[in-house]
Amino acid sequence: MRKIIQASIGLLVMVFSVSALPPETDSKKNAPEVPDLQKIKEEVNNPRSRYYYPELMKRYEVYDTTRLTIDDYRHLYLGAMYQEDYNPYRKSEYRDRIQELYYRPDHSRPELDSIIAYAELSLADDPFDLEQMNYLIYALKGRGKTNKAAIWQYRLNHLLQAIVSTGTGLDPENAWYVINPRHEYNIVNFQNRVVESQQFQEPCYEYIKLVPLSDQQGRSGADGYYFNIRPLLEEYYRKYPEQL
Repeated sequence: MRKIIQASIGLLVMVFSVSALPPETDSKKNAPEVPDLQKIKEEVNNPRSRYYYPELMKRYEVYDTTRLTIDDYRHLYLGAMYQEDYNPYRKSEYRDRIQELYYRPDHSRPELDSIIAYAELSLADDPFDLEQMNYLIYALKGRGKTNKAAIWQYRLNHLLQAIVSTGTGLDPENAWYVINPRHEYNIVNFQNRVVESQQFQEPCYEYIKLVPLSDQQGRSGADGYYFNIRPLLEEYYRKYPEQL
């Protein structure tokens, strides 16, 4: 059931198609590196650290985009797992209120305003809902609010870059780390790829198999991507042991 829900989510992201992963040349500036999660946990919970989570989130929320590095975004994204309100299956009550609008090919001004309003409410409740960021960017551009759209685009791109900086995604040893299972599908769809199936592989990996890509330039894309969900599950079951 969860796979079906997530596949539907992935299709929704593709409807607006305004965002993409940062260009490959940008990602090469920051070689993939497996995150030291214990160190990140210590840093984001240390009031004397530059990565102290309340301060880092405050900088993010006040649009301090130019001063947040990819390392800051890694701590911001992965450090969310070590906050008391973290739940990887968290879902804002607002995110599905206007779901029918997402399937429409065009939107009127009032509809765009509704998308903006509900996306902002959803993001206030779940700051790293990548789908809602995508919807918000689309609607802001549609309403001519290009400066605000650019800020959110910057945020989204750097959160995506924080994820892909954790590995290559091409094998279990270099799996990408995500803090929300929906982000697996978001990453795939932001690359204009389509999910064929999802498989859980012991002990803690999810493999997203992709529909084969026929490249007119004679190259083929990856067959699929691996995601490491061990820390996600550890934190979830630590907080909700009754779910074991």
